[in-house]
Amino acid sequence: MAVKWGILGTANIAKHCTIPGIMEGENCELYAIAGRDPKKVESFKQEFGFAKGYVGYEKLLEDPDVQAVYIPLPNNIHKEWVIKALRAGKNVLCEKPLAMNAKEAEEMFAVAREEGKILMEAYAYLHSPYIDSLRLDLESGIIGDVDYIETEFLTQGYIEDFRLHKELGGGAVYDLGCYCTTMIRTLFDGDIELVFANAEFGETDVDVFASALLKIDKKIRASFNVGMNFTPGCNSRKDKLYIHGSKGVIISDVEYNQSGDLTYSVIAEGKEIKRKLYVKQNYTLEAEQLSRCIENGEAPHISAEFSIKNAKLLDEIFDEIGY
Repeated sequence: MAVKWGILGTANIAKHCTIPGIMEGENCELYAIAGRDPKKVESFKQEFGFAKGYVGYEKLLEDPDVQAVYIPLPNNIHKEWVIKALRAGKNVLCEKPLAMNAKEAEEMFAVAREEGKILMEAYAYLHSPYIDSLRLDLESGIIGDVDYIETEFLTQGYIEDFRLHKELGGGAVYDLGCYCTTMIRTLFDGDIELVFANAEFGETDVDVFASALLKIDKKIRASFNVGMNFTPGCNSRKDKLYIHGSKGVIISDVEYNQSGDLTYSVIAEGKEIKRKLYVKQNYTLEAEQLSRCIENGEAPHISAEFSIKNAKLLDEIFDEIGY
């Protein structure tokens, strides 16, 4: 039996990414859409073939047939609607960042435990075999002992967007930095002993550029740069991953959250190995995984422990930049 999914909101990431991903899921059924604008709800229903369309988020949560709810709402109201969905007996996939701070994340996972429901943060890219391949290379020792990792996520094109508003949880660290911190924590899950960070703030008081330097387990330095809206009217992006070890390096320019034919380079002992992988749509992998959690009791790929640790790291970065 396919898990019936409800979408709580008509955000662009739902329209262009998660909904198409759910539609491709072998154990997923795209069932219900909810929004506050009747025209948008009807538009989504017609475009994607939802069986049910609800004006008002509460009405979707009252539908007994909805088993899993995806929440792509602005960051500042994640906690409210995640808890309402859990209390309504729904399993929840909530868009990243799950919470505005670690305290909120801990409260949300506490409710999930009380209700006996699954709550998973939506980092679709972490479900990719591309990430698994990187981890296997690092664990194999092919580049030796790692002492430095650097990643960046630079993008433009934000015009009228909640990410430009501080009261809605906007800014480059919330929107992009969480990719970098989760990449670092996924590849090197040690104790973070040092956090230095700084940021440039824009006209709406959100960080439009931020940099951070971390120290992990007294030996690994990690750094990242994130930025948004460098040039008005220019919609482009730059992503990078560089890992330095005692025997070699791993280099990738693949953008975060990509699918299809992907590559990265392992350079060790004077030789370059090109890793090539075919990656299914990450949003499909994510939806299928949560559906297996519901159907078969599989553990969520993005665990509560991981999300809370990452939220604590983001809290430290926000303290450093004075957000």
